[in-house]
Amino acid sequence: MEFSTPDNKKPHAVCIPFPAQGHINPMLKLATLLHHKGFHVTFVNTEFNQKRLLNSRGPHSLDGLPDFCFEAIPDGLSPFDENENATQSPEALFSSIPKSCLSPLRQLLEKLNGKSGSRPPVSCVIADAIMSFATIAAREIGVPCVCFRTSPGMVYLLTLHYRKLVEKGLLPMKDGSSLNDQLNTTINWIPGIKGIQIKDFPSFLQTADSNDHMLQFVISEAERCKTTASAIIINSFDTLESDVLCALSSICPPIYTIGPLQLLINKLPENKLKSIGSNLWKENAECLKWLDTKQTNSVIYVSYGSITVMTPEKLVEFAWGLASSHQNFLWIVRPDLVVGEGAILPAEFLEETKDRGLIAGWCPQEQVLEHRAVGGFLTHCGWNSMLESLCSGVPMLCWPYFADQTTNCKLACSEWGVGIEIDKNVTREEVAMQVRELIQGEKGKELRKNATMWKEKAEEAVGLDGSSTSNLEKLVKEVLFSDP
Repeated sequence: MEFSTPDNKKPHAVCIPFPAQGHINPMLKLATLLHHKGFHVTFVNTEFNQKRLLNSRGPHSLDGLPDFCFEAIPDGLSPFDENENATQSPEALFSSIPKSCLSPLRQLLEKLNGKSGSRPPVSCVIADAIMSFATIAAREIGVPCVCFRTSPGMVYLLTLHYRKLVEKGLLPMKDGSSLNDQLNTTINWIPGIKGIQIKDFPSFLQTADSNDHMLQFVISEAERCKTTASAIIINSFDTLESDVLCALSSICPPIYTIGPLQLLINKLPENKLKSIGSNLWKENAECLKWLDTKQTNSVIYVSYGSITVMTPEKLVEFAWGLASSHQNFLWIVRPDLVVGEGAILPAEFLEETKDRGLIAGWCPQEQVLEHRAVGGFLTHCGWNSMLESLCSGVPMLCWPYFADQTTNCKLACSEWGVGIEIDKNVTREEVAMQVRELIQGEKGKELRKNATMWKEKAEEAVGLDGSSTSNLEKLVKEVLFSDP
Protein backbone atom coordinates (compact mmCIF):
# COMPACT_ATOMS: atom_id res chain seq x y z
CA MET A 1 0.00 0.00 0.00
CA GLU A 2 1.55 3.27 -1.13
CA PHE A 3 0.11 6.77 -1.21
CA SER A 4 0.40 8.98 -4.29
CA THR A 5 -1.28 12.11 -2.96
CA PRO A 6 -0.32 15.80 -2.80
CA ASP A 7 2.22 16.52 -0.08
CA ASN A 8 -0.28 18.31 2.16
CA LYS A 9 -2.64 15.31 1.96
CA LYS A 10 -0.10 12.59 2.79
CA PRO A 11 -0.44 10.56 5.96
CA HIS A 12 2.01 11.98 8.51
CA ALA A 13 3.78 9.68 11.00
CA VAL A 14 5.61 11.12 14.00
CA CYS A 15 8.28 8.62 15.15
CA ILE A 16 9.71 8.87 18.68
CA PRO A 17 12.56 6.50 19.63
CA PHE A 18 13.93 6.03 23.11
CA PRO A 19 17.18 8.06 23.11
CA ALA A 20 19.70 5.20 22.93
CA GLN A 21 21.56 3.80 19.94
CA GLY A 22 19.83 0.41 20.03
CA HIS A 23 16.43 2.10 19.89
CA ILE A 24 17.18 4.87 17.39
CA ASN A 25 18.51 2.46 14.74
CA PRO A 26 15.39 0.28 14.32
CA MET A 27 13.03 3.28 14.59
CA LEU A 28 14.88 5.00 11.74
CA LYS A 29 14.51 1.82 9.66
CA LEU A 30 10.78 1.71 10.39
CA ALA A 31 10.44 5.40 9.54
CA THR A 32 12.28 4.78 6.25
CA LEU A 33 9.86 1.99 5.35
CA LEU A 34 6.87 4.24 6.06
CA HIS A 35 8.41 7.02 3.99
CA HIS A 36 8.73 4.56 1.12
CA LYS A 37 5.03 3.75 1.60
CA GLY A 38 4.19 7.40 0.97
CA PHE A 39 4.15 8.80 4.49
CA HIS A 40 5.44 12.19 5.47
CA VAL A 41 7.71 11.44 8.46
CA THR A 42 8.79 13.56 11.41
CA PHE A 43 11.54 11.83 13.38
CA VAL A 44 11.87 13.08 16.96
CA ASN A 45 15.22 12.84 18.72
CA THR A 46 16.12 14.29 22.07
CA GLU A 47 18.13 17.51 21.85
CA PHE A 48 21.14 15.69 23.33
CA ASN A 49 21.16 12.97 20.67
CA GLN A 50 20.29 15.34 17.85
CA LYS A 51 23.45 17.34 18.63
CA ARG A 52 25.43 14.16 19.05
CA LEU A 53 24.35 12.88 15.65
CA LEU A 54 25.32 16.18 14.03
CA ASN A 55 28.64 16.07 15.86
CA SER A 56 29.46 12.54 14.69
CA ARG A 57 28.04 12.64 11.16
CA GLY A 58 28.42 16.28 10.10
CA PRO A 59 26.34 19.49 10.28
CA HIS A 60 24.13 18.57 7.28
CA SER A 61 23.70 14.88 8.07
CA LEU A 62 20.07 15.27 9.17
CA ASP A 63 18.93 17.59 6.39
CA GLY A 64 16.74 14.76 5.10
CA LEU A 65 14.09 15.43 2.47
CA PRO A 66 11.11 17.83 2.33
CA ASP A 67 8.87 14.98 3.50
CA PHE A 68 11.29 13.41 6.03
CA CYS A 69 12.16 15.88 8.78
CA PHE A 70 13.93 15.80 12.12
CA GLU A 71 12.77 17.55 15.27
CA ALA A 72 14.15 17.52 18.82
CA ILE A 73 12.68 17.74 22.32
CA PRO A 74 14.52 18.08 25.67
CA ASP A 75 15.09 15.03 27.88
CA GLY A 76 15.45 16.92 31.17
CA LEU A 77 19.10 15.94 31.65
CA SER A 78 22.36 17.83 31.17
CA PRO A 79 22.97 19.46 27.78
CA PHE A 80 25.30 17.93 25.22
CA ASP A 81 28.99 18.63 25.68
CA GLU A 82 31.00 18.40 22.45
CA ASN A 83 34.01 17.22 24.45
CA GLU A 84 32.06 14.22 25.67
CA ASN A 85 31.51 11.07 23.64
CA ALA A 86 29.64 9.01 26.19
CA THR A 87 26.23 7.40 26.30
CA GLN A 88 23.69 8.79 28.74
CA SER A 89 22.81 6.62 31.72
CA PRO A 90 19.68 4.52 30.99
CA GLU A 91 18.65 4.83 34.64
CA ALA A 92 18.85 8.63 34.45
CA LEU A 93 16.77 8.62 31.27
CA PHE A 94 14.18 6.29 32.81
CA SER A 95 13.79 8.76 35.66
CA SER A 96 13.75 11.92 33.56
CA ILE A 97 11.79 11.09 30.42
CA PRO A 98 8.32 10.48 31.92
CA LYS A 99 8.56 13.82 33.75
CA SER A 100 10.23 15.89 31.05
CA CYS A 101 9.07 14.81 27.59
CA LEU A 102 5.26 14.85 27.51
CA SER A 103 4.83 18.63 27.53
CA PRO A 104 7.45 19.27 24.79
CA LEU A 105 5.85 16.53 22.68
CA ARG A 106 2.44 18.16 23.06
CA GLN A 107 3.93 21.47 21.91
CA LEU A 108 5.63 19.79 18.94
CA LEU A 109 2.43 18.07 17.81
CA GLU A 110 0.59 21.39 18.13
CA LYS A 111 3.27 23.04 15.97
CA LEU A 112 3.11 20.28 13.35
CA ASN A 113 -0.67 20.62 13.17
CA GLY A 114 -0.54 24.41 12.94
CA LYS A 115 -2.54 25.94 10.10
CA SER A 116 0.46 27.86 8.85
CA GLY A 117 2.65 24.77 8.62
CA SER A 118 3.79 23.34 5.30
CA ARG A 119 3.54 19.75 6.51
CA PRO A 120 0.36 17.65 6.44
CA PRO A 121 -1.45 17.22 9.77
CA VAL A 122 -0.24 14.40 11.99
CA SER A 123 -2.19 11.22 11.28
CA CYS A 124 -0.39 8.76 13.61
CA VAL A 125 2.31 8.53 16.28
CA ILE A 126 4.79 5.66 16.55
CA ALA A 127 6.52 5.63 19.91
CA ASP A 128 9.16 3.39 21.38
CA ALA A 129 7.44 1.07 23.82
CA ILE A 130 9.29 2.71 26.72
CA MET A 131 8.20 6.18 25.55
CA SER A 132 4.54 5.34 26.09
CA PHE A 133 3.72 8.83 27.38
CA ALA A 134 3.27 9.52 23.66
CA THR A 135 -0.01 7.58 23.74
CA ILE A 136 -1.41 10.39 25.93
CA ALA A 137 -0.37 13.12 23.50
CA ALA A 138 -1.67 11.14 20.50
CA ARG A 139 -5.04 10.58 22.16
CA GLU A 140 -5.34 14.32 22.84
CA ILE A 141 -5.08 15.14 19.12
CA GLY A 142 -7.25 12.18 18.12
CA VAL A 143 -4.77 10.01 16.22
CA PRO A 144 -3.69 6.38 16.74
CA CYS A 145 -0.48 5.68 18.66
CA VAL A 146 1.43 2.48 18.01
CA CYS A 147 4.06 1.22 20.49
CA PHE A 148 7.22 -0.18 18.91
CA ARG A 149 9.06 -2.87 20.87
CA THR A 150 12.75 -3.11 20.02
CA SER A 151 13.29 -6.32 22.01
CA PRO A 152 11.86 -9.82 21.39
CA GLY A 153 8.27 -10.74 22.16
CA MET A 154 9.44 -13.06 24.95
CA VAL A 155 10.79 -10.12 26.96
CA TYR A 156 7.43 -8.34 26.73
CA LEU A 157 5.53 -11.47 27.70
CA LEU A 158 7.74 -12.06 30.77
CA THR A 159 7.38 -8.42 31.82
CA LEU A 160 3.58 -8.58 31.60
CA HIS A 161 3.65 -11.61 33.94
CA TYR A 162 5.78 -9.94 36.62
CA ARG A 163 2.88 -9.25 38.98
CA LYS A 164 1.70 -12.87 38.75
CA LEU A 165 5.24 -14.05 39.47
CA VAL A 166 5.19 -11.90 42.62
CA GLU A 167 1.80 -13.33 43.63
CA LYS A 168 3.26 -16.83 43.39
CA GLY A 169 6.22 -15.86 45.58
CA LEU A 170 8.75 -16.39 42.78
CA LEU A 171 9.83 -12.73 42.66
CA PRO A 172 11.34 -10.42 43.87
CA MET A 173 14.73 -12.00 44.41
CA LYS A 174 15.70 -13.07 47.93
CA ASP A 175 19.09 -12.45 49.50
CA GLY A 176 21.11 -15.18 51.17
CA SER A 177 21.79 -18.85 50.62
CA SER A 178 18.55 -19.52 48.72
CA LEU A 179 19.42 -17.12 45.91
CA ASN A 180 20.94 -19.75 43.59
CA ASP A 181 17.94 -22.05 44.08
CA GLN A 182 15.66 -19.17 43.18
CA LEU A 183 17.68 -18.25 40.07
CA ASN A 184 17.56 -21.88 38.92
CA THR A 185 13.81 -22.20 39.45
CA THR A 186 12.13 -23.33 36.22
CA ILE A 187 8.84 -21.70 35.19
CA ASN A 188 6.53 -23.78 32.99
CA TRP A 189 3.13 -22.11 33.40
CA ILE A 190 3.55 -18.91 31.35
CA PRO A 191 1.64 -19.44 28.07
CA GLY A 192 3.97 -19.49 25.06
CA ILE A 193 7.16 -20.05 27.08
CA LYS A 194 8.53 -23.50 27.83
CA GLY A 195 10.87 -24.20 30.73
CA ILE A 196 12.53 -20.86 31.38
CA GLN A 197 14.59 -20.28 34.52
CA ILE A 198 14.50 -17.06 36.53
CA LYS A 199 18.20 -16.48 35.78
CA ASP A 200 17.16 -16.12 32.12
CA PHE A 201 14.64 -13.36 32.87
CA PRO A 202 15.47 -9.77 31.82
CA SER A 203 17.83 -8.31 34.42
CA PHE A 204 15.37 -5.61 35.47
CA LEU A 205 13.03 -8.35 36.77
CA GLN A 206 15.89 -9.92 38.74
CA THR A 207 15.90 -7.44 41.60
CA ALA A 208 15.39 -7.91 45.33
CA ASP A 209 13.74 -4.50 45.61
CA SER A 210 10.15 -4.50 44.39
CA ASN A 211 10.25 -0.68 44.49
CA ASP A 212 13.34 -0.47 42.29
CA HIS A 213 12.86 2.52 39.98
CA MET A 214 13.99 0.76 36.81
CA LEU A 215 11.70 -2.20 37.53
CA GLN A 216 8.69 0.03 38.19
CA PHE A 217 9.41 2.06 35.06
CA VAL A 218 9.59 -1.02 32.81
CA ILE A 219 6.46 -2.61 34.31
CA SER A 220 4.39 0.57 34.04
CA GLU A 221 5.54 1.14 30.43
CA ALA A 222 4.65 -2.44 29.46
CA GLU A 223 1.20 -2.21 31.03
CA ARG A 224 0.45 1.21 29.54
CA CYS A 225 1.29 -0.06 26.05
CA LYS A 226 -1.03 -2.99 26.62
CA THR A 227 -3.94 -0.80 27.71
CA THR A 228 -3.55 2.39 25.64
CA ALA A 229 -1.73 1.59 22.40
CA SER A 230 -3.71 1.22 19.18
CA ALA A 231 -1.35 -1.62 18.21
CA ILE A 232 2.08 -3.01 19.05
CA ILE A 233 4.91 -3.50 16.56
CA ILE A 234 7.69 -6.01 17.29
CA ASN A 235 10.96 -6.17 15.37
CA SER A 236 10.81 -9.94 15.04
CA PHE A 237 9.26 -12.45 12.67
CA ASP A 238 6.58 -15.07 13.13
CA THR A 239 8.60 -18.28 12.82
CA LEU A 240 11.25 -16.99 15.25
CA GLU A 241 8.81 -16.64 18.17
CA SER A 242 5.59 -18.31 17.09
CA ASP A 243 4.39 -19.57 20.51
CA VAL A 244 5.22 -16.32 22.30
CA LEU A 245 3.51 -14.21 19.66
CA CYS A 246 0.38 -16.35 19.86
CA ALA A 247 0.26 -15.87 23.64
CA LEU A 248 0.79 -12.10 23.34
CA SER A 249 -1.95 -11.79 20.73
CA SER A 250 -4.48 -13.17 23.21
CA ILE A 251 -3.83 -10.45 25.83
CA CYS A 252 -2.62 -7.37 23.89
CA PRO A 253 -3.79 -4.93 21.24
CA PRO A 254 -3.14 -6.12 17.68
CA ILE A 255 0.45 -7.37 17.31
CA TYR A 256 2.38 -6.75 14.08
CA THR A 257 5.75 -8.47 13.65
CA ILE A 258 7.59 -6.68 10.85
CA GLY A 259 11.18 -7.82 11.23
CA PRO A 260 13.96 -8.16 10.58
CA LEU A 261 13.68 -4.51 9.57
CA GLN A 262 17.10 -4.45 7.94
CA LEU A 263 16.01 -7.10 5.42
CA LEU A 264 12.89 -5.12 4.53
CA ILE A 265 15.08 -2.04 4.03
CA ASN A 266 17.41 -4.03 1.79
CA LYS A 267 14.47 -4.89 -0.46
CA LEU A 268 13.56 -1.27 -1.20
CA PRO A 269 14.13 -0.56 -4.91
CA GLU A 270 15.71 2.77 -3.96
CA ASN A 271 16.39 4.43 -0.65
CA LYS A 272 16.51 8.20 -0.88
CA LEU A 273 17.35 8.30 2.84
CA LYS A 274 20.45 6.12 2.52
CA SER A 275 22.75 9.03 3.40
CA ILE A 276 20.95 9.61 6.71
CA GLY A 277 22.51 7.47 9.41
CA SER A 278 21.81 7.01 13.09
CA ASN A 279 25.18 6.09 14.57
CA LEU A 280 26.16 8.27 17.50
CA TRP A 281 29.86 7.48 16.96
CA LYS A 282 31.96 8.03 13.86
CA GLU A 283 32.23 4.78 11.91
CA ASN A 284 35.50 3.24 10.79
CA ALA A 285 34.72 1.86 7.35
CA GLU A 286 38.40 0.95 6.81
CA CYS A 287 37.75 -2.27 8.72
CA LEU A 288 35.87 -3.59 5.65
CA LYS A 289 39.07 -3.30 3.58
CA TRP A 290 40.94 -5.16 6.34
CA LEU A 291 38.31 -7.92 6.25
CA ASP A 292 38.81 -8.21 2.49
CA THR A 293 42.33 -9.52 3.20
CA LYS A 294 41.11 -12.38 5.42
CA GLN A 295 39.90 -15.86 4.53
CA THR A 296 36.20 -16.81 4.64
CA ASN A 297 34.83 -17.44 8.15
CA SER A 298 38.23 -16.76 9.73
CA VAL A 299 37.47 -13.61 11.77
CA ILE A 300 35.73 -13.27 15.14
CA TYR A 301 33.92 -9.92 15.32
CA VAL A 302 33.73 -8.53 18.87
CA SER A 303 31.36 -5.74 19.89
CA TYR A 304 29.47 -5.00 23.11
CA GLY A 305 26.96 -2.52 21.68
CA SER A 306 26.44 1.08 22.67
CA ILE A 307 25.74 0.87 26.43
CA THR A 308 27.72 -2.05 27.89
CA VAL A 309 30.57 -1.06 30.19
CA MET A 310 33.15 -3.22 31.95
CA THR A 311 36.02 -3.01 34.39
CA PRO A 312 39.63 -2.61 33.20
CA GLU A 313 40.28 -6.15 34.49
CA LYS A 314 37.60 -7.67 32.25
CA LEU A 315 38.86 -5.71 29.26
CA VAL A 316 42.31 -7.24 29.80
CA GLU A 317 40.81 -10.76 30.14
CA PHE A 318 39.03 -10.33 26.80
CA ALA A 319 42.23 -9.00 25.25
CA TRP A 320 44.45 -11.89 26.30
CA GLY A 321 41.68 -14.38 25.50
CA LEU A 322 41.57 -13.08 21.93
CA ALA A 323 45.36 -13.17 21.76
CA SER A 324 45.53 -16.74 23.09
CA SER A 325 42.87 -17.96 20.63
CA HIS A 326 45.31 -17.30 17.75
CA GLN A 327 42.33 -16.33 15.57
CA ASN A 328 41.84 -13.19 13.50
CA PHE A 329 39.65 -10.63 15.26
CA LEU A 330 37.95 -7.28 14.65
CA TRP A 331 37.34 -5.70 18.06
CA ILE A 332 35.16 -2.64 18.64
CA VAL A 333 36.39 -0.73 21.69
CA ARG A 334 34.21 2.33 22.31
CA PRO A 335 35.76 5.37 24.03
CA ASP A 336 33.41 4.87 27.00
CA LEU A 337 33.61 1.06 27.21
CA VAL A 338 35.57 0.96 30.48
CA VAL A 339 33.97 2.21 33.71
CA GLY A 340 35.37 5.56 34.82
CA GLU A 341 38.34 5.74 32.46
CA GLY A 342 39.53 5.27 28.91
CA ALA A 343 39.90 1.79 27.45
CA ILE A 344 43.66 1.17 27.63
CA LEU A 345 45.00 -2.10 26.20
CA PRO A 346 48.37 -3.58 27.18
CA ALA A 347 51.19 -2.68 24.77
CA GLU A 348 52.29 -6.32 24.79
CA PHE A 349 48.85 -7.41 23.60
CA LEU A 350 48.87 -4.87 20.76
CA GLU A 351 52.32 -6.01 19.65
CA GLU A 352 51.44 -9.70 19.79
CA THR A 353 48.22 -9.36 17.76
CA LYS A 354 49.16 -6.64 15.26
CA ASP A 355 49.15 -9.05 12.31
CA ARG A 356 45.80 -10.69 13.03
CA GLY A 357 43.78 -8.16 14.99
CA LEU A 358 42.14 -4.81 14.22
CA ILE A 359 40.73 -2.48 16.88
CA ALA A 360 38.20 0.23 15.98
CA GLY A 361 36.04 2.66 17.93
CA TRP A 362 32.88 1.94 15.91
CA CYS A 363 32.00 0.33 12.60
CA PRO A 364 29.15 -0.27 10.10
CA GLN A 365 28.06 -3.44 11.89
CA GLU A 366 25.55 -4.77 9.37
CA GLN A 367 28.17 -4.63 6.61
CA VAL A 368 30.74 -6.27 8.87
CA LEU A 369 28.44 -9.18 9.76
CA GLU A 370 27.55 -9.68 6.11
CA HIS A 371 31.22 -9.89 5.13
CA ARG A 372 32.34 -13.37 4.04
CA ALA A 373 35.40 -13.23 6.35
CA VAL A 374 33.36 -13.01 9.57
CA GLY A 375 32.84 -16.46 11.05
CA GLY A 376 31.52 -15.55 14.49
CA PHE A 377 30.27 -12.69 16.66
CA LEU A 378 31.17 -12.14 20.31
CA THR A 379 28.21 -10.03 21.38
CA HIS A 380 26.51 -8.45 24.38
CA CYS A 381 23.23 -9.90 23.05
CA GLY A 382 21.46 -6.65 22.24
CA TRP A 383 18.40 -7.44 20.13
CA ASN A 384 19.54 -5.49 17.06
CA SER A 385 22.89 -7.28 17.12
CA MET A 386 21.20 -10.66 17.49
CA LEU A 387 18.90 -10.07 14.52
CA GLU A 388 21.74 -8.72 12.40
CA SER A 389 23.78 -11.82 13.21
CA LEU A 390 20.88 -14.14 12.34
CA CYS A 391 20.24 -12.26 9.09
CA SER A 392 23.88 -12.83 8.15
CA GLY A 393 23.96 -16.49 9.20
CA VAL A 394 26.70 -15.77 11.76
CA PRO A 395 26.85 -17.80 15.04
CA MET A 396 27.48 -16.06 18.36
CA LEU A 397 29.42 -16.09 21.59
CA CYS A 398 27.05 -14.52 24.10
CA TRP A 399 28.13 -12.28 26.98
CA PRO A 400 24.93 -10.52 28.11
CA TYR A 401 25.23 -7.31 30.08
CA PHE A 402 21.76 -6.19 31.28
CA ALA A 403 18.08 -5.62 30.45
CA ASP A 404 16.72 -7.97 27.74
CA GLN A 405 20.15 -9.36 26.94
CA THR A 406 19.98 -12.26 29.41
CA THR A 407 16.77 -13.46 27.77
CA ASN A 408 18.18 -12.92 24.28
CA CYS A 409 21.16 -15.07 25.28
CA LYS A 410 18.81 -17.84 26.41
CA LEU A 411 17.00 -17.70 23.06
CA ALA A 412 20.22 -17.85 21.03
CA CYS A 413 21.81 -20.68 23.00
CA SER A 414 18.82 -22.86 23.97
CA GLU A 415 16.00 -22.08 21.56
CA TRP A 416 17.65 -21.33 18.23
CA GLY A 417 20.93 -23.25 18.59
CA VAL A 418 23.13 -20.42 17.30
CA GLY A 419 25.10 -19.37 20.38
CA ILE A 420 27.44 -20.31 23.24
CA GLU A 421 27.26 -18.38 26.50
CA ILE A 422 30.39 -16.95 28.10
CA ASP A 423 30.34 -16.69 31.90
CA LYS A 424 29.79 -13.15 33.20
CA ASN A 425 33.01 -13.52 35.25
CA VAL A 426 34.97 -13.68 32.03
CA THR A 427 38.39 -15.34 31.96
CA ARG A 428 40.99 -15.31 29.21
CA GLU A 429 41.06 -19.10 29.16
CA GLU A 430 37.34 -19.39 28.45
CA VAL A 431 37.43 -16.63 25.81
CA ALA A 432 40.32 -18.33 24.00
CA MET A 433 38.67 -21.76 24.11
CA GLN A 434 35.24 -20.57 22.92
CA VAL A 435 36.63 -18.36 20.15
CA ARG A 436 38.63 -21.30 18.78
CA GLU A 437 35.60 -23.56 19.01
CA LEU A 438 33.33 -21.10 17.24
CA ILE A 439 35.75 -20.40 14.38
CA GLN A 440 37.35 -23.81 13.91
CA GLY A 441 35.53 -26.44 16.00
CA GLU A 442 32.72 -28.92 15.33
CA LYS A 443 30.36 -27.01 17.63
CA GLY A 444 31.01 -23.89 15.58
CA LYS A 445 30.08 -25.74 12.39
CA GLU A 446 26.81 -26.89 13.96
CA LEU A 447 25.95 -23.38 15.15
CA ARG A 448 26.81 -21.92 11.74
CA LYS A 449 24.49 -24.43 10.07
CA ASN A 450 21.65 -23.42 12.41
CA ALA A 451 22.37 -19.73 11.88
CA THR A 452 22.17 -20.25 8.12
CA MET A 453 18.78 -21.92 8.57
CA TRP A 454 17.47 -18.91 10.53
CA LYS A 455 18.88 -16.58 7.89
CA GLU A 456 16.77 -18.40 5.31
CA LYS A 457 13.66 -18.19 7.51
CA ALA A 458 14.22 -14.46 8.02
CA GLU A 459 14.49 -13.97 4.26
CA GLU A 460 11.24 -15.90 3.80
CA ALA A 461 9.51 -13.58 6.28
CA VAL A 462 10.38 -10.50 4.21
CA GLY A 463 9.67 -12.13 0.86
CA LEU A 464 6.85 -11.07 -1.44
CA ASP A 465 4.28 -13.17 0.44
CA GLY A 466 6.18 -13.36 3.73
CA SER A 467 4.64 -12.74 7.13
CA SER A 468 6.56 -9.54 7.88
CA THR A 469 5.84 -8.06 4.45
CA SER A 470 2.13 -8.81 4.90
CA ASN A 471 2.11 -7.48 8.46
CA LEU A 472 3.62 -4.17 7.36
CA GLU A 473 0.88 -3.80 4.75
CA LYS A 474 -1.79 -4.62 7.34
CA LEU A 475 -0.28 -2.17 9.87
CA VAL A 476 -0.49 0.67 7.37
CA LYS A 477 -3.98 -0.20 6.17
CA GLU A 478 -5.59 -1.23 9.46
CA VAL A 479 -3.96 1.15 11.96
CA LEU A 480 -1.74 3.93 10.69
CA PHE A 481 -4.10 5.18 8.01
CA SER A 482 -7.42 4.58 9.70
CA ASP A 483 -9.53 6.32 12.29
CA PRO A 484 -8.29 5.77 15.90
